[in-house]
Amino acid sequence: MSKDQLIGALLLVGSIIGIIVYGYLLYLYPQIILQITAFVVIAGVLGVVGWIGYTLATTPPPKPIEEIEKEVEGELKKVEAEASDQQKQGGSQQN
Repeated sequence: MSKDQLIGALLLVGSIIGIIVYGYLLYLYPQIILQITAFVVIAGVLGVVGWIGYTLATTPPPKPIEEIEKEVEGELKKVEAEASDQQKQGGSQQN
């Protein structure tokens, strides 16, 4: 059995045990278990929303497409000029 298969099997067994334990606790203490479950779900969703907000607030905006196009055109002209210079040098060396 490979490492990935072992991890997958452990995750499967762990999740089945978790479901059984959760069901048992829900049967014994329904009120508190439902409250904890609701809190964890809401906290998780709001945590993800907060993380997305933080990422949006701290990530610099991308360059405008016009600026990128100008950079690409400048690089293309530079490459074309170098290629034509090499052709001129190659042609003069053959003579």
